[in-house]
Amino acid sequence: MIHVETARHNLNWLWLALAFLATAGALIVLPLTSAVLAIGGALAALAILRFPELALYALVFAVPYGSLFPVSVGAGNLTAVDLLVALVIALWLARMIVQDRAIVIRWQPLALPFALFLGAALLSMTVALSLQFALKEFAKWAEMFAMYVFVANNLDAAKLPRVLAAMFLAGLSEAAIGIYQFLFQVGPAGFILFDRFMRAFGTFEQPNPYAGYLGLIAPVALAVISGQWLVNRKNFSLSTTHYPLVVLAALSLVALLAALFMSWSRGAWLGVGAALVITTVVQSRRALVLSVIAAFALAIVVLLSSINIIPSVVAERFSGVADYFGVFDVRGVKVNDTNYAIVERMAHWESAAMMFAAHPLLGIGIGNYAVAYPAYALPGWSNPLGHAHNYYLNIAAEAGIVGLVAYLILWAAAFWQGWRAVRVTRGWHRSIAAGLLGMLVALSVHNGFDNLFVHGMHVQVGIGLGIVAAMTSFKMTNGK
Repeated sequence: MIHVETARHNLNWLWLALAFLATAGALIVLPLTSAVLAIGGALAALAILRFPELALYALVFAVPYGSLFPVSVGAGNLTAVDLLVALVIALWLARMIVQDRAIVIRWQPLALPFALFLGAALLSMTVALSLQFALKEFAKWAEMFAMYVFVANNLDAAKLPRVLAAMFLAGLSEAAIGIYQFLFQVGPAGFILFDRFMRAFGTFEQPNPYAGYLGLIAPVALAVISGQWLVNRKNFSLSTTHYPLVVLAALSLVALLAALFMSWSRGAWLGVGAALVITTVVQSRRALVLSVIAAFALAIVVLLSSINIIPSVVAERFSGVADYFGVFDVRGVKVNDTNYAIVERMAHWESAAMMFAAHPLLGIGIGNYAVAYPAYALPGWSNPLGHAHNYYLNIAAEAGIVGLVAYLILWAAAFWQGWRAVRVTRGWHRSIAAGLLGMLVALSVHNGFDNLFVHGMHVQVGIGLGIVAAMTSFKMTNGK
């Protein structure tokens, strides 16, 4: 014990000395603005060194806000998310080497499926047109895996409420930005709704990924609110530690759902709707009854829309959801303002399908959809948009059947891990596990119409998967 404390003390002094030297060098060599940024970074590193979990909280906020100040590097940008992931892992490994004289990592159930997918991605890079774009996409999945392993190895029951609080605060702040944009018509002209509102897009530049981010948090917030009540109402109890978190979750959920509606993203509506149902149903039989009641309520909403009691624009938007499930030849469709979004997506689906048909084994290279797109673009649809607007088609086009199968194995394993967490945990932890399972549902459904592994959301998913893995090892059957 004395040896560990001495090692920790020496490590802190070592980093303090390095930070002092870096600060002095920055003041001498760099311009004042850059020096201030460097000193701020050094202070942040010291704070993270002293309190390692601060890095995790910072990462939670970096997901929505980290891309505001990108650093251009080759084919992509480095953001605060990338830098924080590297810092978190580097400090974690350094502390293990100094304190334990060895790197000891508890490999979790998803380690092998992650390795299979990363291996498939590496294979696809052998045929990639652009190695830079391939490396950029590969780095995302490596970061997701790294955060999954880090959280699973370092999170404990005491830290869990704080991580969730950071998640809800980040979601609440993003929701507030979107609500402001919607009400005060702040944004580009293309996002204007009904000549008086604006589609909410937050700090994500586009409404769909913005709504996707909110959808990753909403089921977890619902789970915290439901807490032990849905699992065992007779023995319901809420500690003073959890009470503020439940209040924060309730405020966040209201704001998240409002901002989701204001994003006008039908894919997110579908994903979050399915996620909230799953989050509720898997917790208890009582929850199943409540879900049936909710289904009847939804049926009433549909009925009211048919007799024009709810606003027609809302009814039309909901009725348009069915269009996502149709498949048609884009070349035979006359495009107008009403069907443009659907036809555009279908055009990219067809292009992705053609890429897969031409390169069925290894695809055209992970991350290379936009690079290869001009050779497969349909007439009138020359803008690659960065992805196929369907991640399953996108990964099939980029990594072939090998990559698609590896991805499906990984995601099936992720769902199994989520379901297992629901079964082996109890009380409050069981509800949180249900919420994280709902997060996977929201992501999987929405990815059928988009690609949500953008803007740092891959790290958010990695953190969520890590929380699930950590909770199964808490061994706290009472859930307190």
